Amino acid sequence: MSDVPVELLPHLRRARDVADRNYAEPLDLAALAAAAGVSKYHFLRCFAAEYGETPMQYVTRRRIERASDLLRATNLTVTEVCGLVGYSSLGSFSQRFTELVGMTPSEYQRTQEGLRIPGCFVFMLGLKSAIPEKQAGGAVEYRRTESPAEEES
Repeated sequence: MSDVPVELLPHLRRARDVADRNYAEPLDLAALAAAAGVSKYHFLRCFAAEYGETPMQYVTRRRIERASDLLRATNLTVTEVCGLVGYSSLGSFSQRFTELVGMTPSEYQRTQEGLRIPGCFVFMLGLKSAIPEKQAGGAVEYRRTESPAEEES
């Protein structure tokens, strides 16, 4: 059990939710602390005590998890995935991916079997509707997009 005050937990969850929703955007400690409504250093200490990693380690892990989903499920290039998950440097992305996954993004993509969603559909339908997202409680939600033929009938 952490030493984080119980009344601060909803604020930490709010900041974590902001990180989950905006992982592809530039995020920094100050922005996440502002979402929690506390100073950045207090936020850093409490977040690490509660979740076992710093806020930026959490954001990095979420970005790499999302990248692995995209590399597994789509035919997007590593460079495209790099940009979609919030990295501006392919080198930094590849280094972090390799540290957390144990292989380069290209190696990971080659090892994944199965049908892939064409990248054009991912962009056409919107990234969030083409790739499943875990919801609260562990459920996976797929948002269906009606095709023009289905809308006419």
